[in-house]
Amino acid sequence: MLFHSTFRSELTRYFWATLVVLVSIVMTVLLIRTLGQASRGNINPAEVSLVLGYTVLGNMHTIITLSLYIASVATLSRMYADSEMVIWQSSGKSSAGLVKPALLFAAPVLLVVAGLALVVWPWTNAQTREIRDRYEKRGDLERVKPGQFQESASGNRVFFIDKQSLSDVEGTHVFIAAQEKGLQTITSAQAGKVEFKGEDRYLILKEGQRIEINPLKNEIKVIEFKQHGAKLGETPLELSEMEAQSAMPWDLLNNPVPFNLGELTWRIGLVLGAFNLVLLGVAIPYVNPRTGRTGSLVMAMLTFFIYYNLINVSRNAVASGQWGMPSMLFILHAPVTVLGLIGLWWRSEQINLLQILRQIFTFKRGAA
Repeated sequence: MLFHSTFRSELTRYFWATLVVLVSIVMTVLLIRTLGQASRGNINPAEVSLVLGYTVLGNMHTIITLSLYIASVATLSRMYADSEMVIWQSSGKSSAGLVKPALLFAAPVLLVVAGLALVVWPWTNAQTREIRDRYEKRGDLERVKPGQFQESASGNRVFFIDKQSLSDVEGTHVFIAAQEKGLQTITSAQAGKVEFKGEDRYLILKEGQRIEINPLKNEIKVIEFKQHGAKLGETPLELSEMEAQSAMPWDLLNNPVPFNLGELTWRIGLVLGAFNLVLLGVAIPYVNPRTGRTGSLVMAMLTFFIYYNLINVSRNAVASGQWGMPSMLFILHAPVTVLGLIGLWWRSEQINLLQILRQIFTFKRGAA
């Protein structure tokens, strides 16, 4: 059918053009953030491109959903602005008739969004987490590069080595600044060497000085030593939030604690939200040829950000135990679906709200 094929072809052009632009913008923003993390020592600088690829892939569900929504709004706004929609309506077509071609076009896209949100998102998080953990679990001396200050894996020490020997376990002119149990310590030594005692590793310093500062008691101690040991390779604690974000949907269901259900609520909400945005993308756009398309685009973007913020809030509500997953999904997404159907009916009937209000006000004033 000409009406459907024309709409789908234009929708395809807008979708791919928007997707390319959004991916470029997101990659630029994430690249800056990833480089910042690498400069702080959170990730390996040699793996920046790999982490960037996983991060972009993990966020593709939102990018694709927004591209589909903008494509629908932009296509219909153009049709209204060029009076093309008026011509179709005069031939007996309505805005509700666009739902079928919109859903036919969006069906494979929604399947991709579902796969990205439910499966790809946790997989990319698991890969990124593995890269970070592998880099964070390096020994403290391995993290230090000659002539550079570097933070330890635990985050409570700063190391500096002026010059390294050919051995990977020895260094010279070592400086360590640490803060542990309320004490601030500054340690300097002529040389340092890593020794293994069981599964633990220790940095043995030779010919140095240790300064201990107790801010609470306002005390300063200076200790000269010929040999001093410091434990290395502390492993940071894992967070339950990271575990939930890296778990597959069936793993979350097998362990239905509030935190896992909150994560699953968020993922399912992304899929339901993408479907609702297809309906809203057909119901919202309406452009007066004399006023331009800005109003519809602003309204569409405002709707998208409010809706997606509510989806993020729903995860926290379920994770805190205030709501159950089924009730949260119904309360958040069902009204949006109803609102989209009402908007489609409104456009199909071509009801003018201002005209109705004006008639009601004129009737009441005449009756008075």
